[in-house]
Amino acid sequence: MSDLDAIFAALADPTRRAILSMLLEDDMAVSDVAAPFAVSLAAISKHLAVLAAAGLIAQERRGRITWCKLEPEAMRAASVWMRGFGQIDPLDLDDFERFLACQLAEDAGQL
Repeated sequence: MSDLDAIFAALADPTRRAILSMLLEDDMAVSDVAAPFAVSLAAISKHLAVLAAAGLIAQERRGRITWCKLEPEAMRAASVWMRGFGQIDPLDLDDFERFLACQLAEDAGQL
């Protein structure tokens, strides 16, 4: 799986997106990350493993507590990829329809 695939796969889950939003505020202990969710600590640990594998978070052991830290730089590849689609001007269908009508009128006048 490419890095970009791993990032988008990680972002596909609403729980993981919520975790990333929480980590925007500050580093958090795994137990604090798990607190607002109605799932087991093991389930949150699996979500954190997916985020870490995608490079979106880093986990660090400090004493007996594992801390999670957002790695915003990891989103760069996905952001660059998505911005590429913003370079295409949206198609104005009304303008396109007027253009086609003019072309058809010109073509009909030449016959």
